Amino acid sequence: MNWNEFVLDQELPIRLGFFIGIFAVMAVWELIAPRRALSISKAVRWTNNLGLVLLNSFLLRILFPAAAVGVAAFAEEQGWGLFNHIEASFLLAVVASIIALDFIIYLQHVMVHAVPALWRLHRVHHADLDFDVTTGARFHPLEIILSLLIKFAVILLLGPPLVAVVIFEVILNATSMFNHSNVRIPGPVDAILRLVIVTPDMHRVHHSVEDDETNSNFGFNLPWWDRLFGTYRGQPRGGHQQMTIGIRTFRDARWCSWLPGMLAIPFVGKVSDYAINRRQWNDTHEH
Repeated sequence: MNWNEFVLDQELPIRLGFFIGIFAVMAVWELIAPRRALSISKAVRWTNNLGLVLLNSFLLRILFPAAAVGVAAFAEEQGWGLFNHIEASFLLAVVASIIALDFIIYLQHVMVHAVPALWRLHRVHHADLDFDVTTGARFHPLEIILSLLIKFAVILLLGPPLVAVVIFEVILNATSMFNHSNVRIPGPVDAILRLVIVTPDMHRVHHSVEDDETNSNFGFNLPWWDRLFGTYRGQPRGGHQQMTIGIRTFRDARWCSWLPGMLAIPFVGKVSDYAINRRQWNDTHEH
């Protein structure tokens, strides 16, 4: 069995193993050193958030059994994509592919905030009334499918090594759980960490009920894109303890904490001002 065959065969166990392991670490960390007091029953939120994760996993395995690594293998077989046409060391191709894929995730995240129809889908993620490790995997099935199709297109254009795709998927999943976790990290440590990775305090700002804070800190893994493109915000104006998590238009637990309501959110009500091109903000909100 060659390296590519091994990666294809072991992709699911690798990703599942890392998911379970990192989830367990962050869940224990949240118990030992929580950043904020939770406002909603953890049993209810976790049951329904993780129920959505299981639903998404089931649907994706039916619709896209080969997943992203299968698309990378197809691109390699067909000779498609940048790294299948240029001479580059394996290490360079892996590192560059991971960074490029992370940048695309940043752009995609901005896009789902900017396009009202896509914000409808993304509201499911933001409507969580609390912020913890399960929030990091809480996405509407239609958004997950859209995200995967975008990833497929980028992989076909990029032609990354298979191992780069698996590493990226593991990193993205791990950092999403990390930066959505309700964990306390000392300020000086957080300041150093957020130079190289999106920290929970950095990403929590993005889940603020205030629309200008929601439309900041879009990075999931690497923090550089927010600083480079002017979407970085260091802290919430109300402080991490006092800030309100969620969306103003969805405060009822029926929509925010129960699976049927979460699945219905994209089809309910008007698009709110949180969509970037609908944002209304002025200095009077500061006072």
